[in-house]
Amino acid sequence: MGYMTDRKRANGMGSAKTGTARHWSMTISSVALLFLVPAFIFTFGSILGASHDEVIAYYAQPFPAIVAGLTIAVAFMHFKNGVQTMLEDYVHGLAREILIITMICISYAAAATGLFALARIAL
Repeated sequence: MGYMTDRKRANGMGSAKTGTARHWSMTISSVALLFLVPAFIFTFGSILGASHDEVIAYYAQPFPAIVAGLTIAVAFMHFKNGVQTMLEDYVHGLAREILIITMICISYAAAATGLFALARIAL
């Protein structure tokens, strides 16, 4: 029979003190995507099916390039935070750490690749 207090039993299982910041980050990126995704669909849809030269000329303009860049950056950061939260909740042990690091690297690599491709087109 143990005489441990509730606080002592919960020691090491408590708050990481980042839940509110992560929640606000996800909320802000969700609201940003609420506006960016329709804007991206509108700008991308108007050029869909055009020739390569027309697409290059279209994305050389500032508005479509900025909308596409913001959508890529915000979407992949939202993806990274969501996958990290999911992995923290459902995976345990060393696999958790490996998967979190892997997914963060994949998210940043995909965002960088998309932004690099957009910069090559726009500049």
